[in-house]
Amino acid sequence: MYFIGLIALLISLPILGIAGAWLHLDAAGIDAIRQQAQTVLPGYLATSGWLALFVTTGVIVVGAATAVAIGLFEFRGKRFLSWALLLPMAMPAYVSAYAYTDFLQYAGMVQSSLRDIFPGFRIDVRSLSGAIFLFVFTLYPYAYLLARNALSERGVHLMEAARLLGTPLHERICRVALPLARPALMAGAALALMETLADYGVSAYFGLTTFTTGIYKAWMVMDDRIAAAQYASLLLLFVAVLLWLERREQQRMRFSSVRGNRSNGGDDAESRLPQLHGVKAVAAWLVCATPIVLGFVLPVLILLQLMWRESEMSLATNLARYAGWTWNSFRFGGMAGTIAVVLALALCFAQRASDLPRFRYGFLRVVARIASMGYAIPGSVIAIGILLPIAWLQAVFPGSMAGVWLTATSLGVIYAYLVRFTAVAVQSVEAGYTRIPMSFDEAARTMGTSRRRIVQKLHMPLLWRSLATAGLMVFVDVVKELPATLLLRPFNTDTLAVIAHNLARDERLGEAALPALSIVAVGLIPVLLVTRALRRGCAVSE
Repeated sequence: MYFIGLIALLISLPILGIAGAWLHLDAAGIDAIRQQAQTVLPGYLATSGWLALFVTTGVIVVGAATAVAIGLFEFRGKRFLSWALLLPMAMPAYVSAYAYTDFLQYAGMVQSSLRDIFPGFRIDVRSLSGAIFLFVFTLYPYAYLLARNALSERGVHLMEAARLLGTPLHERICRVALPLARPALMAGAALALMETLADYGVSAYFGLTTFTTGIYKAWMVMDDRIAAAQYASLLLLFVAVLLWLERREQQRMRFSSVRGNRSNGGDDAESRLPQLHGVKAVAAWLVCATPIVLGFVLPVLILLQLMWRESEMSLATNLARYAGWTWNSFRFGGMAGTIAVVLALALCFAQRASDLPRFRYGFLRVVARIASMGYAIPGSVIAIGILLPIAWLQAVFPGSMAGVWLTATSLGVIYAYLVRFTAVAVQSVEAGYTRIPMSFDEAARTMGTSRRRIVQKLHMPLLWRSLATAGLMVFVDVVKELPATLLLRPFNTDTLAVIAHNLARDERLGEAALPALSIVAVGLIPVLLVTRALRRGCAVSE
């Protein structure tokens, strides 16, 4: 058990290292902070603040509108739209940025046609407003999914009660449905906001001065580890506040998670949904189809067109290199997924053990909670959390081998992935453990079975679905991860995410289309899993 605690502590070490960066602040560091506060820091705060404000607002508006349409009304095509609204979750924002940049370029067909109609018309997609647009239409599914679940569980019954009392439809939506979905919308918006703050690809490609690009520039361009640590710690503090708010909203969601009783002879609540026809049905279709088209269909079509155009030129010569990039992505994803599943199983079993002394159990709980923050923390912050202690060790112990092991090596990249994504595996395994009664463990222990055999012979056969899901989710997240890979990858080792970013940065969008589409294809896997789970849940409820 001490070994498991040590592993959890190692996963938490970069987070603790960032938090402790201020403990070693000297006069030079204070001077640097003062200089940054007068130069670059206001720009980072302003850009990140505007992004946070407008992305949060947009995600709430789009998520609420789609959740109300799907959760409270019945219309033709609703079943298709209900799962299609999740498709933008497979589209990383930086991939969508590459597609829209080509589609809306100044000399392109769209802007040229609009200038013929409206002289002087111009769209600059590589701007703050363009980034807000991309984030809103790729991240709204977080708010949509949570709000839809909240409304479908209890909203139908309350809306029916309000209708019987004579309340008009628009008032039922504004005074019943939206207040009921507010905690879910806030929780989804918090998740979307954390993804926005963690982004590096869109901000770097559009030339925005956010905290994430500032961290990368301070470390890799200016070689200023003090400034990088300070930016990372500020971002870490903001993420910690967001996590606290998101957990608070999740607790509030429990009050609206009880299904209403069936009535009217056992009729299902779905049968009481108002049926939309004519103009109202068309409006519901537009509300739901617009984010699907803007967030997934249009970017995919643009990338396919770019790939087809590239295939006429030199795509065949790049297939060998493409195979290498794919192998690197899948290799890192497979290794990180396998190790994360093993660590998650060990951590969850250690916390499940009821015979641990109180202090050891408390230590494991605290360390596991810190380690679970990793998923909400940007990859660039985790990379700095790894590089900062290494730099300190090399300064204190010049002969230390930590830098050789973790700097520009596969081990360093895998370590960063584990710090960031072990929390995903832990959540999946914990959900699986909730379905295994403790009486199974107690019966096995009374027969003298060791802990190792309990895990091997009892838990793993019952947890195989959860373990497979955990490994798959980590694999997909690793394939999409960009900033940590950029900072820590070995030399001459590029993944699909890195090469797509580099090619797009060099304005070689046609060559970037194939790796970008590959990332989208891999990202579809968890979307299909979520869709399948939702369908099974609906079948059970019916």
